[in-house]
Amino acid sequence: MIPEERPDGPGAGEESARLQAASSVRKGCDPLAQTQCSRQQSRRTRIHQQINKELRMRTGAENLYRATSNAQVRETVALELSYVNSSLQLLKEELQELNSSVDVDPPESEGVPVPMIPLGLKETRELDWATPLKELISGHFGEDSTSYEAEIGELEDLRQAMRTPSRSEAGLELLTAYYNQLCFLDARFVAPAGNLGLLFHWYDSLTGVPAEQQSLAFEKGSVLFNIGALHTQIGARQDRSCLEGTSRAVEAFQRAAGAFSLLRENFSHAPSLDMKPASLSMLEQLMTAQAQECVFESLSLPAPVAPDDFPAQLRLAQEAAQVAAEYQLVHQTMAQLPVRDYVPFPWTSLVRVKAEYFQALAHYHTAMALCDGPSAEVAFPGPQQGFRGLPTASEPQDTLPHRREEHRKLGKAHLKRAILGQEEALRLHAVCRALRRVDLLQSALTQALQRSLAKYSELDLEDDFFEATEAPDIQPKTHQRPEVRAPSFSRVKVADIFHRLGPLSVFSAKNSWRLVGPIHVTRGEDGFGFTLRGDSPVLIAAVIPGGRAATAGLQEGDYIVSVNGQPCKWWKHAEVVAQLKGVGDEGVTLQVVTLLPSTQLPCTGDRQPALGGLVRSPKAYGWEIATPAPAGPRPLLGWGRKAKRGKSRGRPSPDPRP
Repeated sequence: MIPEERPDGPGAGEESARLQAASSVRKGCDPLAQTQCSRQQSRRTRIHQQINKELRMRTGAENLYRATSNAQVRETVALELSYVNSSLQLLKEELQELNSSVDVDPPESEGVPVPMIPLGLKETRELDWATPLKELISGHFGEDSTSYEAEIGELEDLRQAMRTPSRSEAGLELLTAYYNQLCFLDARFVAPAGNLGLLFHWYDSLTGVPAEQQSLAFEKGSVLFNIGALHTQIGARQDRSCLEGTSRAVEAFQRAAGAFSLLRENFSHAPSLDMKPASLSMLEQLMTAQAQECVFESLSLPAPVAPDDFPAQLRLAQEAAQVAAEYQLVHQTMAQLPVRDYVPFPWTSLVRVKAEYFQALAHYHTAMALCDGPSAEVAFPGPQQGFRGLPTASEPQDTLPHRREEHRKLGKAHLKRAILGQEEALRLHAVCRALRRVDLLQSALTQALQRSLAKYSELDLEDDFFEATEAPDIQPKTHQRPEVRAPSFSRVKVADIFHRLGPLSVFSAKNSWRLVGPIHVTRGEDGFGFTLRGDSPVLIAAVIPGGRAATAGLQEGDYIVSVNGQPCKWWKHAEVVAQLKGVGDEGVTLQVVTLLPSTQLPCTGDRQPALGGLVRSPKAYGWEIATPAPAGPRPLLGWGRKAKRGKSRGRPSPDPRP
């Protein structure tokens, strides 16, 4: 489903639609999350205020230290500086611990060994849409702004609910619905070289530092960021002990990577660090790596791979090496400026731990394939890509027993590398205080190390005086590479809240127009003297020179917006023709609008600016009119993209006759 402009309908239908919209807003909103987020943000704000206070004190002390030559004063200032620096360090550590979200979203299953990294949502302040929208509605559109209070209230309710979405599909639908409404707002109310005059306040998702911008694109970009962040939380909460859960987790992390990729490609002037291209690129790589990890986990389901299943063990080894390579790439990105100074230390530590952990798993599964694989009498079917030292069916049978012993030694070498990697992962885990609190991670690392040590003890023969050769690296390979998938905006159908202002093709802040009429046109022998084309609104395609329409003042290119006092901005071509054919000899009274060049201001006089007085109440529209063709807004962020303007396309109809 796609966003589409809402046509006029029965009055009861409008009330039903509003109730349904309010119900869907409540469905995707988590009211308890607002209290938790507010407490966390208040704590962040307090810490930032204390840090700024300490920084001002340090600046003053440093200035005094440089300015004075008194030794006693310099000694006192130096002591004060040491206290200030210690306080700053403690405050920064407290802020870093608060910003760390490694253990925010534990999975729903107790059997999942390694936790994922979810991303917190950006928070925002309340926003007053009423003032700027009412000014535009009354000034540019010429409508009574007080009659649109219900629509403005619906928009404000939607934004308020969007601030605390539930961590579920309903929360994603809520964010997507608000994003689609922002596309409608951008298409209708934002001029190419202007803005709404609103200041949008958003907080950094990791540091809590506030950022503000007047551009509606910042609001759209922040909502898109939250769509990606919510996908990460949904993926981290999946039960990955079953195939269905791992599939949902892979899909969620792919969608998250797609949201961050889309944001990086379209938003170039971000006022906050979490929306900078370097940060978004890191997040995209991180989510792709976590999706690859879920792919690896799915290979062991529904039952673990048997130790003597040679092909399956080799496949697990290559898949684990692929996961390790992905996390190594993420760690390289995190080590580069400016990401290095921004990413929380627990994130960097966990990424390093996972890189070592999965590299060790690759060597462990290779060792299992070498030591517990087919017997010496059975040749392997062919060469195995990415593995050195494995026998093939083309080798002579008398060499297989000797090669079997070599494989045992090579497997022992891979086990040594697995043990070293697992010990390094445990060491990195112990360095980070935040990771030490993650019991599932520590138990997974310890269990893997004990399993490798037990297998190594089986292979460590007393009469084995020859050390195994150095085990080669395992070449990464995957049979299912995750795809970066953009969020599915089309699956959430929304209707333009401000549809009563008219079709977006004409009635938007990007266009200027003047209202002409009422114009009374009588029928002559040749009809009314004009032809029609297009839908919603219907266009006067041609005016016969000297005819009744030309004499009355109608012009080619005018849009009919009222027929005998009935607003018809949303009417179809056939409906307008039928209405004109039904009039008698007394004629018809029309109101039309004429689009003005972009440099020409609306004029006054007979041709009034905008549409003042055309519609006096919500029920003045013809609610029985059929649904118009979808005229959706710009599908993505739309930054810097100009709207296309032109006449409506369609087949001209002849002069309507009774």
